[in-house]
Amino acid sequence: MKAAVLVDKQVIEIQEKEIPNPGPGEVVIKVKACGICGTDQHIYHGNPGSADVLPPVVLGHELAGEVMSVGESVEAFREGDRVSVDPNMYCGVCRYCQNGRKHLCDHLKAVGVTQDGGMAEYVIVPAANCYLLPDSLSFIEGAMIEPLGCVLHGVEQLQIRPGDSVLIIGGGYIGQLMLQTIAMYGAAPITVSEPDTQKHEALKNHGAAKVVQPGDIDSDGFDIVVECVGLEQTMQQAVRSVIKGGQVLLFGVSSPDVKIEVRPFEIFSKELMIKGSFINPDTHRKAISLLDQKKVVAEPLISHYFKLKEVPEVMPVYQNMKISKGVIVWG
Repeated sequence: MKAAVLVDKQVIEIQEKEIPNPGPGEVVIKVKACGICGTDQHIYHGNPGSADVLPPVVLGHELAGEVMSVGESVEAFREGDRVSVDPNMYCGVCRYCQNGRKHLCDHLKAVGVTQDGGMAEYVIVPAANCYLLPDSLSFIEGAMIEPLGCVLHGVEQLQIRPGDSVLIIGGGYIGQLMLQTIAMYGAAPITVSEPDTQKHEALKNHGAAKVVQPGDIDSDGFDIVVECVGLEQTMQQAVRSVIKGGQVLLFGVSSPDVKIEVRPFEIFSKELMIKGSFINPDTHRKAISLLDQKKVVAEPLISHYFKLKEVPEVMPVYQNMKISKGVIVWG
């Protein structure tokens, strides 16, 4: 089989590899769609993903496909099943796993991060990480369940009340999923800060009352601010833009060395709640349900489709291609 292998920092090669054989409790999936995540870009440039990355490894943690073979003791799946994959695997015995916070696992492993992922024709994954994909959903939607699951976990960190004013900083793919999800809670009005004017109309169609340029945020403050970019200036803008007693969710993934200036007195005097959000514990099935019921749309937001052979050329220039979301597909 062919696979896009990260062999070193900023070096990906298309290699020929053996099709894996499933062990006990595992399945082999013929990949049909694999998203290119911002985290893949972080890993490509030498930063960690949800866990430390040791090349060589096949990236790709947003994936869906068809079960090709099943290992011993696998009863829930059979050859030909359409599945979406939750990439994250937990040890089950550390203090976080045993205290209801397994996503903070001390020994977290993940498909496409610590072991070969979906940027390949076939991938081996634990059967426990597979979810049956309804026939009403495409494989591309199946691959987008993972990022939607991350968004759902982020929204769960907030206390959203009907009528809360919300600012979403960043109207890219994640920002658009965040917009649709927060709108379901009855928050209003929702403002989105997004510099790319080509995205403004789509953002309004998905529930934004107002879409503004980053320098044109004219409100006196918002009840909730969600930062979906991960840059120093946008994170600082998030803290500045929230009202007294408000909530800030820093959702965008920043580089590990990024620092922001925050005045503790401002947090004290405004009694702010500032939270982070990490991966997607127990949200995969919820995301499938929302997509299946058309409460959230994901596939129409995708801007670019690629073939596996294009990955080595695309990854170095991905951030300059004005990509809202890129997906690798097999014909």
